[in-house]
Amino acid sequence: MAIRTKVAIIGAGAVGTSLAYALLIRKSAREVVLYDVNSAKVEAEVLDLAHGTLFTNPSRVSGSSDIEVIRDAQVVVITAGAKQKPGQSRMDLAAVNVALLRDLMPRLVAVAPKAIYILVTNPCDVMAYAAVKFGSLPTSQVFSSGTVLDSSRLRWLLAETTGVATASVHAMIIGEHGDSEFALWSQASIGPVPLAEWNLPNRAPMSARELKALADDVKNAAYKVIQGKGATNYAIGLSGARIVEAVLRDENAILPVSSVLKNYKGISDVALSVPSIVGAAGVAQVIDVPMTADEQRQLQESAEAIKQTLKLLGLN
Repeated sequence: MAIRTKVAIIGAGAVGTSLAYALLIRKSAREVVLYDVNSAKVEAEVLDLAHGTLFTNPSRVSGSSDIEVIRDAQVVVITAGAKQKPGQSRMDLAAVNVALLRDLMPRLVAVAPKAIYILVTNPCDVMAYAAVKFGSLPTSQVFSSGTVLDSSRLRWLLAETTGVATASVHAMIIGEHGDSEFALWSQASIGPVPLAEWNLPNRAPMSARELKALADDVKNAAYKVIQGKGATNYAIGLSGARIVEAVLRDENAILPVSSVLKNYKGISDVALSVPSIVGAAGVAQVIDVPMTADEQRQLQESAEAIKQTLKLLGLN
């Protein structure tokens, strides 16, 4: 942990507080602050978190309904917004959450102009694009959590199927964080072995049908969790903390975050998740990863789906 690291979380709901908890127990930052317009809620959440800081030393947590609390933060994570309801697509959330961001982003930038901004509010690809527009910031400074969590879900499922540690599975979901996302199977591997060549005990490698079923499980995972408990919060809190760490520690880690692309495989002016180098400057570089013709087609379709929403919202 760096000596002076401050992370601001916008929104003290289920996701924001789960992120704060993850940051504290992982010792990701020296100081975590929560901002929410609901004074009683943010104060109660901060107290609950602060009462456990004996076990997370040397971290400190505070919060307020005064936006000044985020001043000097190196990273600002936006989780505020309407939450996804059972059966509701992420894109259905777009209009209300973009309207919130239109008002919020200029006020955040006024007190934390040099911070790296990470959008977690859904639909996060649309929100990343809107945040760049409303904040008048460089595209490298603003990105969303994208498909980092989706990729974690995929790696967990593959680990369960193949019987190896999740950390030994290398696979990514890319594209939209939503219904048009897809697995980048051509680059997937178990340890150093390409996934297509990995033999399970007493059986052949996984078939295309089995791989599609796994990718579909990932795509529908959030809907299943929301149906059962009303919201996803723990895993997104952990994955958000991992992204924050990559920034604060200037790791240059490769993560599938969503940033506004410029001529990436012919795609421009839309935020999509692709393998990206993430460090202290935000998204330092998007990686021109090899893809099959079918994967490139799916990426284009994902871009068109998001562009359609941007157009409907009058954002491009």
